[in-house]
Amino acid sequence: MRFLTNRRMFVLLAVMGVYAGYSLAFASGGGGNADSGAGHGGPVLEVLLELIVILLAAKLGGDLLERFKQPAVLGELIMGIVIGNLHLLGFDLFEPFKVNVPLEILAEIGVIILLFEVGLESTVKEMMKVGLASFMVAVFGVIAPFFLGWGVGILFLPEESTLVHVFIGAALTATSVGITARVLQDIGKINTREAKIILGAAVIDDILGLVILAVVAGIITAAASGSGDGISSAQVLWIIAKAVLFIVGAIVIGSIILPAYFKFGFVLRGKGVFLSFCLLVCFLLAFLAGKVGLAPIVGAFAAGLILEEVQYKDFRDRGEHQVEELIAPIAIFLVPIFFVRMGMMVDLVTFTHVQILGFAAVMTVAAIIGKQACSLAIFDRTINRFAIGLGMIPRGEVGLIFAGIGAKLVLDGHPVVSSSTYSAVVIMVIVTTLVTPPALKVSLLRGEKKKNNEK
Repeated sequence: MRFLTNRRMFVLLAVMGVYAGYSLAFASGGGGNADSGAGHGGPVLEVLLELIVILLAAKLGGDLLERFKQPAVLGELIMGIVIGNLHLLGFDLFEPFKVNVPLEILAEIGVIILLFEVGLESTVKEMMKVGLASFMVAVFGVIAPFFLGWGVGILFLPEESTLVHVFIGAALTATSVGITARVLQDIGKINTREAKIILGAAVIDDILGLVILAVVAGIITAAASGSGDGISSAQVLWIIAKAVLFIVGAIVIGSIILPAYFKFGFVLRGKGVFLSFCLLVCFLLAFLAGKVGLAPIVGAFAAGLILEEVQYKDFRDRGEHQVEELIAPIAIFLVPIFFVRMGMMVDLVTFTHVQILGFAAVMTVAAIIGKQACSLAIFDRTINRFAIGLGMIPRGEVGLIFAGIGAKLVLDGHPVVSSSTYSAVVIMVIVTTLVTPPALKVSLLRGEKKKNNEK
């Protein structure tokens, strides 16, 4: 009975979405005067329809994938792919979604909120405690995929610039800590040594990956705006220094200023002061990152990293919720817009080309092997090294963020990440995200069984 109820609800929601779409088509095309509703909403109505379709698709896709014990983000991505390719069946209603500027802005804010959440999951103190093992795992987990991805780019895109190959390598450095953490929680292994090493390394991996992204994107931007003579080593060093100084500066200055900043906020009256002040930190650092030539998500991540409870103790003593709890409803609204829109950018026609599928397959293998190199940094034989390598494999939302940024960077008149390359990256993200949960679960449980037998 419950299954029938759920199925009927699924059909009902789908019909509602289709009905809304046809209502817009009727109003704007074949149903009379299109201007008659201009005074009752205008462009806002288009954005409202897009939000209806995208949020509905995101929740239906997320529900479907979670029933198969997979991350909801994959369902959001897949539903985006479906919506973005309905034109292949002659249904063109959703094509304007791809070029809608307000929707793109909402998606960009969504990814800023997402990286802010990722930063909130860890603190500077926790990073200092993860130890040498986590640091070495993170370093190996960035270097190996980076050069493997660079090599795959040279192999399959020999006509492209070296900077394009480098960006593909940068995209493979990402790690989705959220997916691995969920698996570790589900099987009750979140407090094991392997879990602590994986989660600590993933945090450092995020920072190293974002620095690499900032550097590569900065080099590409500098090269695109230059005179054609290339970019000097001094410019490269400055971009690297700028990325490192921004994150370090945010940590140092934030630790000095934020306590007084929140004390000022504490004396203000009205609802939502604490949440507003937290968002101000996020948006300010994202803005400053963009102004100095870095990706805004670097600033958002740094904002989450520097916010610690000791800085806003007065708010907590007054009974305010944790920052993570306050941000969650905003993320629930905005983040799915980003992932569905990322899926809409995938062109299924590119999947008909054998070369693209081969590119995706080799890139996926490189992504998996590259993260398995993490095990080389573990010298303690009592630790399940294979499980640590598996835990670092999923690219998830972080891989999509890298690909999305690459699709917006322009070099020699065309995007750094073309539609075919973007599709290949999406395949890599999906496969690495799907294979990790079952493989990690089996590895950890077998490792535990082996230890018990040895005892």
